[in-house]
Amino acid sequence: MGLLDEAEKIAGAVAAVEGVKKLDPGAGIMAEGAAAIAGFEGVKAVKEHIENKEEEQG
Repeated sequence: MGLLDEAEKIAGAVAAVEGVKKLDPGAGIMAEGAAAIAGFEGVKAVKEHIENKEEEQG
């Protein structure tokens, strides 16, 4: 499942960058880079949280 995990993280990064572009069309490369990192890490954190909740319930 390594490839699927990486695809999820990349999708999160892309979505975050697109969100920054919508909010600030003049956003620079630094803002886009920060958004990409936040999206990448955010997906990982959300996935871990969901997995922990599933383990607690199951």
